[in-house]
Amino acid sequence: MSQPVVYVLRCGDGSLYCGWTTDLERRVAEHTAGKGARYTRSRLPVELAAAWPQESRSAALRAEAAFKALSRAQKLARLQAR
Repeated sequence: MSQPVVYVLRCGDGSLYCGWTTDLERRVAEHTAGKGARYTRSRLPVELAAAWPQESRSAALRAEAAFKALSRAQKLARLQAR
């Protein structure tokens, strides 16, 4: 298994989508093709805004939950800081 990665997509409507995967290239391609999450399917096109490697699956799940708990302003600030 490859290294887990938490990623953020910027959707066509300006919203953000956060998820995690062990194959970032494949997962972004799925979202772009409309075969990813239901949320992104209706908000195409999407582009990768950020990706953060994680040490383990559990670390990725925690990091994803922590990002999702942030306010939109905090999320945008985190994206700017990368």
